[in-house]
Amino acid sequence: MTPLVLASILQPLEDAAEAVLKFFHDNAGFSWGTSIIALTVVVRALLVPLTYKQIKGMRALQALQPQIKLIQEKYKNDKQRMQQEMMRFYQQNKVNPLASCLPLLLQLPIFFALFQLLQGDSFEQDVEATGGEGWFFISSVIEKPQGAELVVLMLLFAGSMALSTLITMRSSPSGAGAQQYVLVGAFSLIGLFFVPAFPAGLSLYWITTNFWTVLQSYAAAKLIPAPEVPTLEEAAAAKPPPKPPRKKKRRR
Repeated sequence: MTPLVLASILQPLEDAAEAVLKFFHDNAGFSWGTSIIALTVVVRALLVPLTYKQIKGMRALQALQPQIKLIQEKYKNDKQRMQQEMMRFYQQNKVNPLASCLPLLLQLPIFFALFQLLQGDSFEQDVEATGGEGWFFISSVIEKPQGAELVVLMLLFAGSMALSTLITMRSSPSGAGAQQYVLVGAFSLIGLFFVPAFPAGLSLYWITTNFWTVLQSYAAAKLIPAPEVPTLEEAAAAKPPPKPPRKKKRRR
């Protein structure tokens, strides 16, 4: 997909993001940085119904983990058969293991649209005309951060990313194992490359997203508690015993 085609696809989202930012700046009296935070909250609020379904699906997977592990153990030497049985098991229990990715995937187009907006000449002129492109320690939301501003943004990005990733993984069906902690560190290091390369406003958007994810996870834990997951032994004991073989009738 060429950049021009991508830009044309994202144009409606870019226009919508610009309208929301201008509303909060011009009508609500927010600074541009606070308007970006408000835009993030609006986006995540619109995704709450999908996120609710995502969390419900994750809770369902948690409850089914003992049966899933039994299937994995039974067919551990036949990967193809294991995949077939797993898909059949998901269909029987009406669970989609990929549903948790949908809210994140829906955020990506908005993220790219905001990137195009912050890089655009029209929005840059609007921001500079108001003389308020800064926000707290950020000198300009439309410029790449430098110096102490860059260091603070990188620390906030890495810390919020690590926290949100850890919280999400702990609430996932498989829990947070050693490999997942490695992933937390890997995701956190993204900030080393991400923050210096993009406008500060984009980092502000993603940092706000990370903190929303943390608060959302705590709220979900209260409103949608994780199910009690039986052990493998309890799951095996709960399975009905196999039917006895039919006795063959003797011919007279």
